[in-house]
Amino acid sequence: MHVGLEHYLVVSALLFSLGLLGVLARRNVLVMYMSLELMLNAANLALVAFSRFNNNLNGQVMVFFIITVAAAEVSVGLALIVALYRKRQTAHVEDLTAMKL
Repeated sequence: MHVGLEHYLVVSALLFSLGLLGVLARRNVLVMYMSLELMLNAANLALVAFSRFNNNLNGQVMVFFIITVAAAEVSVGLALIVALYRKRQTAHVEDLTAMKL
């Protein structure tokens, strides 16, 4: 069986849809953040697949830089979530709507 570009794009679309569902359906900030990361990784998978099947390394180089920036973003985002949790003792979006500290 030959795994083609369509297979990678279907998996990428499913991962992106699952992440979007997690962002829209959940009210926990940490779960929403993880769902956003899942969406980012789905886009990375599509970029790598296109790059591989077009025999061009530009997409893979771009994914390398995206992952590097995402690592810094994760550390800052988790630090903000931890700070909000320590201040408010909750991780639900409804409780964090008033951002006055």
